[in-house]
Amino acid sequence: MSLKTPKLTIVGAGPGDEDLITLKAIKAIKSANVILYDALINENLLKYASEETELIFVGKRKGCYAFQQEQINELIVSKAKEKGHVVRLKGGDPFIFGRGAEEIDYVRQFGLETFVVPGISSSVAVPAYQGIPLTKRGASESFWVITGTTKKHQLSNDVVLAAKSTATVVILMGMSKLGEIVKIFSNEGKKDVSIAIIQNGTRDNENVGIGTIDTIENIVEEKQLANPAIIVIGDVVKERAVLSKVYNEVMGN
Repeated sequence: MSLKTPKLTIVGAGPGDEDLITLKAIKAIKSANVILYDALINENLLKYASEETELIFVGKRKGCYAFQQEQINELIVSKAKEKGHVVRLKGGDPFIFGRGAEEIDYVRQFGLETFVVPGISSSVAVPAYQGIPLTKRGASESFWVITGTTKKHQLSNDVVLAAKSTATVVILMGMSKLGEIVKIFSNEGKKDVSIAIIQNGTRDNENVGIGTIDTIENIVEEKQLANPAIIVIGDVVKERAVLSKVYNEVMGN
C-alpha cells in the first residue's frame, strides 16, 4: 500500500551537467512511479529511473508549451492518485523561479504528501563554471538574482533597482529583454561595466560572450547567443579565475 500513497517530490536537476545532481535527487528519481520533467533538464538523468516508471515531458521547446501550468498541476494530482509517487524534475533549483512552491501549494489541497529536493541553481553554478565568482572581496559584496521575464512577460523592475547598486546582477530568462537591460545600465552611467552571457551553461555545447554593457549586443550577434542563457553583470566578470581541464581529464571525460 505504501507504493500507492499519493505523493509529490519536487526535485532540482541542477544546471545542465548531469553530474551536478545530488544523491538525494537520484534516490527520488529511482523511487518514482511517474516523472514529469522540464525542457531544461539533462535527459541523461532519466536513466536512473526504473523501467516501469512513466516518463512525461511537460516542458517548453521552441516557443511551444507542451502543457500549461494548470494542466501540469492537475496531471500531478491525477498521476499521484493513480500510481503513487510523482517526481517533478526541474532544471536548477525548483524554488528559484521554478514554480516548485506553486505546485506544492496546489497539490496539498488534494491530500498529497509533498517533499522537495533542492538542486544546484544555474544562477550560481553557471558563472562558477566560467570562473566568475558572484562575490569577491574588493569587487562585489552581494548579488541579485532576477527573472528577466515576469508573469506579465515584462522585465522585472528589480533590474532598475539593481542597476543602481554595486552588486553583481544575475538575470535568468532575460535574453529577449537584453536591449532593455543594456539601456537601463547605460542610463546609470555603466556602459563600461563588464557583462557575461553564458548559453547552455555547464553543458558540452556551452557558448560564452564577454564584453561590456556598451559592446555586448554586438557580441551576442557575432556569437549567435540565445536562450537558454544567463546574464551576469558586474566587476566580478573581470575577476574570472583561471580554471583548467584537469578535473575532466582525471575523471576520463
